[in-house]
Amino acid sequence: MAASTHTVTNQAPPLVSYDVFNADRALVEAVDRHLGPQLLDEAHGDLSALGLTSGSAQVQAWGALANENPPKLRTHDRYGNRVDEVEFHPSWHRLLGKGVSAGLTAAWSRPGGHVRRAAAFVVWTQVEAGNGCPLSMTHAAVPALRTDPALAAEWEPRLTSMVYDQDPRPAGQKAGVLFGMGMTEKQGGSDVRANTTTARALAEDGTYELTGHKWFCSAPMSDGFLVLAQAPGGLTCFLVPRVLADGTRNVFRIQRLKDKLGNRSNASAEVEFDGTWARRVGDEGRGVRTIIGMVAATRLDCVLGSAGLMRQAVAQAVHHSTYREAFGGRLIDKPLMRNVLADLALESEAATTLGLRLAAAYDDGGEQERAFLRIAVPAAKYWVTKRCTPVAVEALECLGGNGYVEESGMPRLLRESPLNSVWEGAGNIQALDVLRALQREPAALNAYLQEVGKARGADHRLDGAIKNLLTELADLDGIEGRARRLVERIAVVLQGSLLVRFAPSEVADAFCASRLGGDWGASFGTLPHTLDLGSVVERARPVS
Repeated sequence: MAASTHTVTNQAPPLVSYDVFNADRALVEAVDRHLGPQLLDEAHGDLSALGLTSGSAQVQAWGALANENPPKLRTHDRYGNRVDEVEFHPSWHRLLGKGVSAGLTAAWSRPGGHVRRAAAFVVWTQVEAGNGCPLSMTHAAVPALRTDPALAAEWEPRLTSMVYDQDPRPAGQKAGVLFGMGMTEKQGGSDVRANTTTARALAEDGTYELTGHKWFCSAPMSDGFLVLAQAPGGLTCFLVPRVLADGTRNVFRIQRLKDKLGNRSNASAEVEFDGTWARRVGDEGRGVRTIIGMVAATRLDCVLGSAGLMRQAVAQAVHHSTYREAFGGRLIDKPLMRNVLADLALESEAATTLGLRLAAAYDDGGEQERAFLRIAVPAAKYWVTKRCTPVAVEALECLGGNGYVEESGMPRLLRESPLNSVWEGAGNIQALDVLRALQREPAALNAYLQEVGKARGADHRLDGAIKNLLTELADLDGIEGRARRLVERIAVVLQGSLLVRFAPSEVADAFCASRLGGDWGASFGTLPHTLDLGSVVERARPVS
């Protein structure tokens, strides 16, 4: 018989069996805003189905199991043959299969595909962020391959397929494939022009053999990889298939898997090329220009992934506070906790709103939108990914000691939270990329200013922030040392302009007062107490 002291009371129930998509009002409204009316019914049906899947107890358990059982490297088979395979827990394959079938690699092949995929990526990240890497790399490989129409015709239908096939076979025998990427080397890091991997041309036109190493290779179990190597004409992009057309394994030696802080379910590897067969993508010497489309797409996924992590952190914090009682009432009704939750909710909604706006620019595809993305993507990647960790920390604290325990799921969110800021170019790389666009591409700045200018006159704090930003932009001499400050302002002003135009007045008012008007402390929970914080928190509550 259980002792009376073991009776459990005043614990929040698990946040489970809910529609992750429809419970996120900011996300639903962004989809409605950016998709044409003729696409909405189908998109809502697909996203709601994914939302219910994501919120189910079974799929949440898959996410936990995939994280608790990280991949293992198997270099040789039982007979001593080199195989270089990565073994995953079955839950990983279930998650990846669901992600592929939900269209997370199919944005390029359907109308409104980028907005639909972006919303799905935000939702799916909340289950287990690790499987987002191969989904992102596969999605992002398409623009790079399109620089070679023959390669695109061969590979794009498989990349955008909704069929997950994990077996290592020649790509021509598969209905769907996954792609990885290998750019970083030991000596170069983000300076890919310092790469030492070499490419020697073979007799067949466009084919080469590669010799060298990659310090970080994303998704090493994939069917193909885009890599950079030094060809006679300079740094060049190559496609490296995992299995050759005749069924033999390409030389792709996995030396070890990285032991990472978070992202434990996903494999990241060091690999060696030694006479590895590859196909050139684009012209020799134009490797960076060829692969930059892939980099930009993955940077947007860093924004979306961070938005998803923030949303889940905020949802957990608001959910816990809705049920937990302390000092004579529910936590959510306490003015100070309400301030903290509202502040977190603002950060989450601003990230989601910005991420979906960028996805809509990809769907539009026009010259103006492409110019806008040139500044907006690296600025958003810089800022949104950096906001993810403080949001995760503060949300964890809302659960108190419960949040510090692994079973809550909050430590997993926290360990994942710095990743998107590091991958695809850390903060300084993004800031310098924005500076290059400002200095070399006047159309990009013009497109950005036209976008934020759409909200002029609606809020005096936003107007003041735009004026101050223009003052900073007027002097680009010696700007590198203050690049982070400038890029932060570019991102926050863009978020403010979007919220003023599209969010409820209480959300826009609180964001502008704090982020643009300066009425904010150095930590979350320092919003002006005169704001309608209760409405902001209620909007963030995860109730479908």
